Amino acid sequence: MSVQKAFALKIPDIATLQAAYMPFLEHGGIFVPTDTPKALGSQVHLLLTLPGAQAPTEVIGKVAWVSPAHGACERLPGIGIHFTHDGALRERIEVLLAGQDMTAPGYTF
Repeated sequence: MSVQKAFALKIPDIATLQAAYMPFLEHGGIFVPTDTPKALGSQVHLLLTLPGAQAPTEVIGKVAWVSPAHGACERLPGIGIHFTHDGALRERIEVLLAGQDMTAPGYTF
């Protein structure tokens, strides 16, 4: 059995969180910039540090989105991770984003 390497993502501010958050997924999700390819549906481990947090939160999720490193469009390469556990992380993120205009243009992933 191989040991799976965890991704780490530290989100420095609310604007970056707003751009990376994927609210259209059932339990929420987050875009993780990476050149490391992962297949759709594969399980991943993520150490996610939200703005203002002192320590990361361990997240287990599944790849729901892939932006390849050498894709036809000019999107940032990475993966969208769908949170697979309870909605507690989704709720924490949405509290941080409360009052933000979720339709405003942000970063294009």
